[in-house]
Amino acid sequence: MKRSTGLNHTHDPAAISWVDSAQQPGCDFPIQNLPWGVFQRRDAGDGFRGCVAIGDQVLDLRALAISGVFTGAALQAAQAASQPSLNTFMAMGPAAWQALRHAVFGLLSDGASAQTRAMVSLSLVPQSQAEMGLPARIGDYTDFYTSIYHATNIGKLFRPDNPLLPNYTWVPIGYHGRASSVMVSGHGFKRPSGQICPPGATEPVFSACKRLDWELELGVFVGTGNALGSPVALDEAEDHVFGVCLLNDWSARDIQAWEYQPLGPFLSKNFATTVSPWVVSMEALAPYRQALQRPDGKTNDLAYLSSDHNTAHGALDIQLTIGLTSEAMRAADLPVHNVCQTSYRHAYWTLAQMVAHHTVNGCNLQPGDLLGTGTLSGPTLDQAGALIELTQGGKVPLTLPSGEQRTFLLDGDEVTLRGWCERPGTARIGFGSCIAQVQPAAI
Repeated sequence: MKRSTGLNHTHDPAAISWVDSAQQPGCDFPIQNLPWGVFQRRDAGDGFRGCVAIGDQVLDLRALAISGVFTGAALQAAQAASQPSLNTFMAMGPAAWQALRHAVFGLLSDGASAQTRAMVSLSLVPQSQAEMGLPARIGDYTDFYTSIYHATNIGKLFRPDNPLLPNYTWVPIGYHGRASSVMVSGHGFKRPSGQICPPGATEPVFSACKRLDWELELGVFVGTGNALGSPVALDEAEDHVFGVCLLNDWSARDIQAWEYQPLGPFLSKNFATTVSPWVVSMEALAPYRQALQRPDGKTNDLAYLSSDHNTAHGALDIQLTIGLTSEAMRAADLPVHNVCQTSYRHAYWTLAQMVAHHTVNGCNLQPGDLLGTGTLSGPTLDQAGALIELTQGGKVPLTLPSGEQRTFLLDGDEVTLRGWCERPGTARIGFGSCIAQVQPAAI
């Protein structure tokens, strides 16, 4: 089945759930969303299994599959999603994903019978009692570079005379990251260490990173894979995308500056990547599609990266923010300080182009593989998705509500990414949060 980009009854902005919290103003998880995740009851040791978010609740798919409320394709999908990771469910493809999503929509709708509500309520767990896990076993992780604004800003810092290399507008640039160090929101990580060449020095030193940065990204989980040697066509690419999450690609800028030539980042990127626990489906994102609009107006992509459909509908208006709290701010009970707001609509390359390019040489993607969009900076400085841009390479510090200043992250700093979609005539849906705290280096 080829997933439609059109709207259906699950997008009706008037639809409501009998789960009251799903109607709260600003709720990320109304009935129009229904993102996928993996959870277990906190401190219960009852094992991770698939779930769906609704309001402030987690809907346990394993319990529902056992209860008998599902039949046919929805039951088969729910059984696959009952496992400790969603890989088997991801591999089933768009027809199964839609069958289960639509069945869950019906069970949670205010039109559900009293008997159905009573049965389903037994499978609801407050999110406050849920421990979230990684949605999938991630076999491979590839990070792209889809924001021309980020590429230009970084290029000015590293190559002032040649900030944007000529291949950027022709090829979706990416590098292979480290899947084993991808972790779910809520887990801290140790400050990385590596070789750093101080300014003016001719030899490097081994040191803990002094220029630690965040990168505001989206993560893309692959659903159905492709056979080795079989490229995925552009207009079929999104049928291989299970859904989208938030992603923070932590970066050690001083280690990166010394190591990135000639083969690109290595230790500066492989120590930690944080993803949000909820994966928003492409079906749920349908109302927020828009035309691909590039600042340079370029339309002559090579044939395998070009189609009328991708140009007209390939972009997504996903609003994104970065928030920062220091130890001092938390001690003073100060709220998260937002330092950036931008949108994925500014990306130069679409999700479909990322998948098509990744596979055009015959590379075989597999269920659960993770793709990162790269830092999603917008056209102005207040939309920059990394500290190195916001502080202009550390020259212009950020001032926090506590009076502290930051050029790069210090130990104890906590970074929060959030994302949501809203448009007149549609329901607002969100991605939850992606949070991690910097811990002291191991050395």
